[in-house]
Amino acid sequence: LAGARLRQAGVRDIRVIEHASDFGGTWYWNRYPGAQCDIEALIYLPLLEELGYTPKDRYAYQPEILEHSQNIARHFGLYENATFQTSITAMRWDEEKLEWTIETDRDDKLSAKYVVLGCGRQSLPKLPNLPGIDRFKGEIFHSSRWRYDYTGGDSTGNLTGLQDKRVGVIGTGASAVQLVPHVGASAKETFVFQRTPSSIGVRDNRKVDPEFASDLAPGWQRERMENFAAVMAGERPEKDLTQDGWTAVAKDFFAVKPDVIAERLQREPTREEIALTTELLDHRVMNNLRARVAAVVQDPDKAAKLMPWYRWQCKRPCFNDEYLETFNRDNVHLIDACSHGLQSFTEDGVIVEGDFYQLDCLIFATGFESGISFNDLAGFEIHGRDSRPLSQHWHRGPRTLHGFSTEGFPNLLLMGAGFPTAPSVNAVHVLDEQAR
Repeated sequence: LAGARLRQAGVRDIRVIEHASDFGGTWYWNRYPGAQCDIEALIYLPLLEELGYTPKDRYAYQPEILEHSQNIARHFGLYENATFQTSITAMRWDEEKLEWTIETDRDDKLSAKYVVLGCGRQSLPKLPNLPGIDRFKGEIFHSSRWRYDYTGGDSTGNLTGLQDKRVGVIGTGASAVQLVPHVGASAKETFVFQRTPSSIGVRDNRKVDPEFASDLAPGWQRERMENFAAVMAGERPEKDLTQDGWTAVAKDFFAVKPDVIAERLQREPTREEIALTTELLDHRVMNNLRARVAAVVQDPDKAAKLMPWYRWQCKRPCFNDEYLETFNRDNVHLIDACSHGLQSFTEDGVIVEGDFYQLDCLIFATGFESGISFNDLAGFEIHGRDSRPLSQHWHRGPRTLHGFSTEGFPNLLLMGAGFPTAPSVNAVHVLDEQAR
């Protein structure tokens, strides 16, 4: 996005430095079966108008998103001077030359007047720091580094390599919700180790008409992005353009707005009345989600364990139409680990809540590091004016101007560094606004 918008602004001398072998970011690394965006593709896939592209599915799958990322790079000439399979090792501001010096793990030494850091906000895979993790002798990998050479199949499933395997999946967040149905359909036995259940709304994925945008006015995608953001922020636009699971719940919360409560009470509401209204509406939303679990999952014990008992946005909500159904399979076991969690590893399994589970394969769907510094995320130290390290400048936490820049580090622009994008439902919208 940053490269594309710079090209549109007439900037020609751009070099992209990327650790991966191609463009795509999270969609380059995360290739697990079932991987797809959980935001409508018409507002999640950027630059649709610029490329004249319409997503195939309302919620696009990983191969299509990766291909679209590569097409963006081709369309805007970003492959020119792109440096792949390369990591920056050091970055230093030269006050005399008024430019940045950048060093890489391939012994490159580059100079740049401006540096745009697009290191992502959650890109370091998180693994459980528990005893014996190095002792397990079976197959073991993180969901963002999927081993199709072991599992067989592809992003659509059909994991034939797991037919005679006992597979454990640790985690029940966004990645697990998408991959568990495929593992459960292929493995001899699947053990899903759950600490806290995710809320699972209806996904209702479907094909998008290839002519969807043919009669829409220019600027339709940005309008649709802004409309979604407005609904999710509790505003009441005349029309909900997305009309999906996200906005359906958001609209349930409209009554929380003080002006709406005031209309009903014929006076200004108190803080306590607003808080009570919020809580009651949240109960209604979560009760509906729990009722869905009870209606779909046949085993009452499994259903009870899969019911989320917290407020709707306590954990990022999930939407899926196969996850809950997977627990109706006889070969899929839900292991409740809410008390002590996963305790340790052995050579051939794991110990959870004091019980041993023998496994051939262990998949970590444990997400990504979030509570870390930007230097940890970037993987290198950044020295600004007077050789001051960014880690020292931010030793009490990040300090920025509008999430873009920070004092003493001239011409250093931050893209999606966790500050503005972290609370956003559609992070790509925020990234596009930053890029513009």
